[in-house]
Amino acid sequence: EVQLVQFGGGLVQVGGSLRLSCAVSGETFGDLAIGWFRQAPGKEREGVSSISGSDGRTYYGDFVKSRFTISSDNAKNTVYLQMNNLKPEDAAVYVCAADRIFPASDLNAMYLWDYKGHGTQVTISS
Repeated sequence: EVQLVQFGGGLVQVGGSLRLSCAVSGETFGDLAIGWFRQAPGKEREGVSSISGSDGRTYYGDFVKSRFTISSDNAKNTVYLQMNNLKPEDAAVYVCAADRIFPASDLNAMYLWDYKGHGTQVTISS
């Protein structure tokens, strides 16, 4: 069974940085698409970023605008999301997700992916 354990998140000031981590177990890392989507109260879910475990290709939501970087450490079966220049609108619960079938490029469908972490709150203070 695939399990995703999330680390990181918390409170940061506008313009600050945070790094989220998602440790994957129970599946060969290279067989998965892995990434994060976010959910804020009163807003639609948004696919934030994803990475293909097989070829390392990365994908980002349009709102990221080069502020975020997703990366992976295959030896540790861990994916990271470095978030810089955080804005008030980035405040949300960030959920790590993974799937064997959905392509990593399908950010809009990430909330349908089979495996999800517990979510972590990102709060932005002004």
